[in-house]
Amino acid sequence: MVLVAASLLVGQVVASRIEDSVVRNTAIATALYMESFVSPISQQLAESDQLSANARRALEEVFTNTPLGERIVSYKVWKPGGHVVEASDKALVGQVFPPSDGLRGAWAGKVTAEFDRFGDDEDAAEEALGLPLLEIYSPIREVWSGDVIAVAEFYEVNYQLARDLVAARRSAWLAVALVGLSVGAVLYLIVLGGSRTIERQRRDLDARLRDVRALSERNRHLRLRVQEAAGRAATTTEHAMRRIGADLHDGPAQYLAFAALRLDDLRDAQPDARAQGELDGVRDALAAAMEEVRAISRGLTLPDIAGRTPGQIARMAVTAHRDRTGEDIASSIDISPVAGISPAMRICIYRFVQEGLNNASRHGGGSGTRVALACRGHRIEVQVADDGPGFGADDAIPQFGLGLSGLRDRIESLGGGFSVRNRDEGGAEISMTLFTGDET
Repeated sequence: MVLVAASLLVGQVVASRIEDSVVRNTAIATALYMESFVSPISQQLAESDQLSANARRALEEVFTNTPLGERIVSYKVWKPGGHVVEASDKALVGQVFPPSDGLRGAWAGKVTAEFDRFGDDEDAAEEALGLPLLEIYSPIREVWSGDVIAVAEFYEVNYQLARDLVAARRSAWLAVALVGLSVGAVLYLIVLGGSRTIERQRRDLDARLRDVRALSERNRHLRLRVQEAAGRAATTTEHAMRRIGADLHDGPAQYLAFAALRLDDLRDAQPDARAQGELDGVRDALAAAMEEVRAISRGLTLPDIAGRTPGQIARMAVTAHRDRTGEDIASSIDISPVAGISPAMRICIYRFVQEGLNNASRHGGGSGTRVALACRGHRIEVQVADDGPGFGADDAIPQFGLGLSGLRDRIESLGGGFSVRNRDEGGAEISMTLFTGDET
């Protein structure tokens, strides 16, 4: 549409310029020819506003009996101010008309012309003829000074000019059409090539997108399989740790208790005070070892967390630690149920809170210990913090059970996130984020 509009505009401008050029060249040639006859006859107009009778007859002879004059259908001679001093239509002589653009141009010393355009009051008779007329305004100059003393206007019947203009318009429009079609064809080929390139690139992108989606789906399945395997491994490990805890409680702990009882019997049977003191030392060591074995057994053994919500599991870990240490622990725990939580995640939550509280007790002295758990859609966020001295850059943290390093591995194997930091206001904080469902 834009190309068509531009072609029409260019065609109109080119045709108009060609028409003006052809009309002007024809008018100049005609005016020069007529000036050789009219100018000598009209010299008296330099000092008079009218022509003599002889000059009028001479003009009539020029416009009627010359070869060019045979094509002249009418003429007028103008003086300044639109005053007609001579005309083929004697009724116009002496009348005054508003100067047209062509007349003003002639007074400025230029030959002006219009073809088949009538609009002035004095053109009514010529317009009524219905002929292809070339209207020419030719300045009449004084011989010695070169000043314009009058303007000759005459109308020439010019069928050839009409045919030339039609041919010129046709040629101009044909050229514009050919150029427009050529440009349109080139643009079409460019757009077609671009469209094919875009379509090819789109197909390539679609193919790559399908490959990426397929790869992403495979990775998702692999990730889920890894998480399931990690969950099964964690569950298996917990079962093994539970058996070890039970074995420690039922085996070494019982033997240590039996040995302590036997020491009491031996002490009572020993009269030597020094020997009794040594036996008391051995008994105290056995009692400490038995307490340590029982603590390890309790740490390895999980309570019943099946079917519990994340918040309930965290509360169980907090209660167990409080009962064991007597420390005051603040908590903000959301006990809302969460869909899609696996047994491995339940174990991970308990171990995380348990390990975090143990570290807070050992390294923070149990000062300002607090636990927070929030459930946000498919995301579970847990933090354990204290007001202790925090972690040093090169701090070698004593580990309980799997320790913080083991916690990180356990959490990340389930697709979660783990972080340890020193709080700005003092103390340390460990954080965990787990995702249920396919949010990871």
